Amino acid sequence: MNSYSLDYIDDLYVQYVRDPSSVSETWRQYFEQFLVGAGAPVQNTPVPAGAGTSRTRSAGPIGGSVRIAGVTQPRGGEAASGTNGDVPSGSTGNQNVDQALWLARIQDRIDQLVREYRVRGHLVAKLDPLGLFENGCPELSPQSHGLSDQDLARPFDSSILENVTGSTLDVILKKLQQTYCRSIGAQFMHIDNRNIRDWLQRRMETTENRLDLSYERQRRIYTRLADATIFEEFVRRKFVGAKTFSLEGAESLIPLLDLALEKAGQHKVQEVVMGMAHRGRLNVMANILKKRAMNIFWSFDDPTPELSRGGGDVRYHLGYSSDWKTASGDTLHISLCFNPSHLEFVNTVAQGRCRCKQDNRGDTARKEVMTILVHGDAAFAGEGIVQETLNLSELNGYRTGGTLHVVINNQVGFTTDPRDGRSTTYATDVAKMLQIPIFHVNGEDPEAVAQVVSLAMDFRKEFQRDVVIDLYAYRRWGHNEGDEPRFTQPRMYTEIDRRPGVRQQYLNRLLKLGKITEEEAEQISKERTEKLEREFEASKNETFVPDTQTLAANWSEYFGGPEPDEAVDTTIDIENLSRLLDSLTRLPEGFASHKKLKRPMAQRREMAAGERPLDWAAAELAAFASLLEQGHPIRMTGQDCQRGTFSHRHAVLHDVRDGSTYTPLANISDKQARLELYNSPLSEAGVLGFEYGYSLDSPSGLCVWEAQFGDFWNVAQVIVDQFIASAEDKWDRLSGLVMLLPHGFEGQGPEHCSARIERWLAMAAEHNIQICQPTTPSQYFHLLRRQVLRKWRKPLIVLTPKSLLRHPEVTSPLKIVANGSFQKILPDRKVPLEGARRLLLCTGKIYYDLLQERLDREIENVPIMRVEQLYPLAIEELMAALEGLPDGTEVRWIQDEPENMGAWPYMKFKFGDELSRRFSLSKATRTESASPSTGSMAAHKLEQADLIKSAFEGLE
Repeated sequence: MNSYSLDYIDDLYVQYVRDPSSVSETWRQYFEQFLVGAGAPVQNTPVPAGAGTSRTRSAGPIGGSVRIAGVTQPRGGEAASGTNGDVPSGSTGNQNVDQALWLARIQDRIDQLVREYRVRGHLVAKLDPLGLFENGCPELSPQSHGLSDQDLARPFDSSILENVTGSTLDVILKKLQQTYCRSIGAQFMHIDNRNIRDWLQRRMETTENRLDLSYERQRRIYTRLADATIFEEFVRRKFVGAKTFSLEGAESLIPLLDLALEKAGQHKVQEVVMGMAHRGRLNVMANILKKRAMNIFWSFDDPTPELSRGGGDVRYHLGYSSDWKTASGDTLHISLCFNPSHLEFVNTVAQGRCRCKQDNRGDTARKEVMTILVHGDAAFAGEGIVQETLNLSELNGYRTGGTLHVVINNQVGFTTDPRDGRSTTYATDVAKMLQIPIFHVNGEDPEAVAQVVSLAMDFRKEFQRDVVIDLYAYRRWGHNEGDEPRFTQPRMYTEIDRRPGVRQQYLNRLLKLGKITEEEAEQISKERTEKLEREFEASKNETFVPDTQTLAANWSEYFGGPEPDEAVDTTIDIENLSRLLDSLTRLPEGFASHKKLKRPMAQRREMAAGERPLDWAAAELAAFASLLEQGHPIRMTGQDCQRGTFSHRHAVLHDVRDGSTYTPLANISDKQARLELYNSPLSEAGVLGFEYGYSLDSPSGLCVWEAQFGDFWNVAQVIVDQFIASAEDKWDRLSGLVMLLPHGFEGQGPEHCSARIERWLAMAAEHNIQICQPTTPSQYFHLLRRQVLRKWRKPLIVLTPKSLLRHPEVTSPLKIVANGSFQKILPDRKVPLEGARRLLLCTGKIYYDLLQERLDREIENVPIMRVEQLYPLAIEELMAALEGLPDGTEVRWIQDEPENMGAWPYMKFKFGDELSRRFSLSKATRTESASPSTGSMAAHKLEQADLIKSAFEGLE
């Protein structure tokens, strides 16, 4: 029901007063309750014909005044409506009833007006510092609700507003405008939870959305603005033309972050993980993370290029960490994540780090560590990774207890105007998908910024949900300092050129208030400039060596660099392995698992007893269980990882009667390490970024992301290229993340066959990653254990099987699993190299096809060798495996993939010259193709048959 329904209700009410039986029973009961509430007699008899039947606007009640619901209303000659003094619909003939009806109608209009301000007040708020764009909103005018200027001085019931009672309409309007239409625009009425809406209304309306700042707080805000401004001016003066991605135009970010950290300290937060792009990054490092300016200045001169050959990164991509002391004496550790040019992709990396830090602390309440993400307006609206980040925020596997999102709103994206860059009113509208508030604030009103930060941080603490601050600002120097923004935004930059900075504007305000003197302001500027000059001179000293941050303490025993020669012991006592595997088949009393799981569970018990060799899934679960028992936490996520895309893992079991779940891996012992096993949302980039971030703070654990099909990682190409493959080279950061990528040509079409080995191998250099395609459960078991037990930390890409999960030959006896080790190259144990007519060299599933063909043809002099670790693999290791093969023997590389894909291009490039010196090198592949495979199962079978035959051609 709303104000537009009232004419219809008026008509029904007049009918009821004339004849109660003329309306339905429901409406009759409603009107009787209304009359009782108004103090009027209940209508039991019809009104005489002709009484009050006019549908034209009739005169209002006459004869003095009447007091209803505690509010005095006009009578007699005074107008009783909002426009022309007429009652909006026909009279009932009863003055008390007419008056109650008028009051209900007019009060509903006022209530609707209040609601409109709460819903749409942000549309007319003074958000744009440049004043270039102003929106109107007719729904906010009293006239649009049937109220006139005459009504402004009349008292109405204002209890719908917080902390206001018995005010005139004029007072109500002013309070609404002060609260919702000044420098802060609040979007919160899309939130379904009324408790949250009421909490926000109370916080905003009781204070009119303004903080009562003390002298100390105002001086602190000004000082932070001075820090931000003087740093940018100094750098621009000393390093003319250098790229800095200046913060000028958005200097309020520095006091915003300062106040946010102070609030975090009050809320007992111990650590803050930050993610942000380039704009303002150097300023944040200097003034928030307190990185010595001399280190920043040194990077501009770049005096030691020989140290950065082929590595490192630009200064505005680097991360940093430090401790922050709050005014109350609390200490917070801040970690600013390194970030490539791909802007928003750091979001879930930072979230993953935050979640891991919480887990390491045992902070299951998600209160001791929080994330602050600083975005750009064009990127927040334009990058899909933002939606993925927001979607993760309330999922059990990814919750971090609420993130503070700060959008630096430049009102332009490089050279693209908002009208060309988004289809929404605000850059932040994607955040409305969550039940969270979005605060838009004018960056040139620092005190409004202070209010918004206080409100946002308190909201986060109260409800442990994300919150967004949209900081309206501008770029004083364009996208970067070498860019000319006046080519594309001349009107905007005409206004910017004649505009003083926010620091000067705020100083003028404080001077008028008498809160600071010119001398004090000048002293603040002088101190900061002199300090920067000292840092600048120190950076020029020939003996100066910049500070380099090492890995955190929990990484002290781990290392990167080249793969070590020493092997790590991954064996396990066979009785212990048997016990662990058997424990994974034991369910709680009364737990009703699916009937189809009884047979595989029984088979796993047979495997545990050594009566049946282990299959792939059993070996994996055994590896997980052994690591958990040894104290290594495990986190695994993927779109269907609990059951397994191919219904093989069944790590989480479901009771068929009540849907409850049981995870055997989580019930090995009371002393086992933490296990997290989550089905992820249908996301690759966001989730992979999250898991990579998690791995950065979990050196001793096993962090696994499983793709539904191997090639799905291409959706997360940025995470792989910019973080996983290059982080050690660019930022000296290590990760032990494991990516499981199902791979194999089996006729399921181009999108479900190839994990794109060729792309991984193209990125492989300087021992940056590990690329493995194990072909036995034992190899997989020891590969997983090796990843955790050795101290060398590199991302591990595992090309896992699909059809081989149930292949009768893809098994390993319990004894081999317990006592074996991972082998980079698996020789042929049945056919010796000596006297071989041809050696088939391959990797992955095709080995079993070749094995079957050799058996069918009864060929006994063609060994088949498997490359299980494609990278790192040295020529010395490969040649050692070929020791004993007669010179001149043909070595033929066999692969499922087309000639231009798979491992062949890499093998030929990396090892071809050396192999060709001793052997005749050839290949058998599918023909060159633009797509990985055919979509026809019949065509696939023809191609596969031809490929396998070509491996043995000429040997009959």
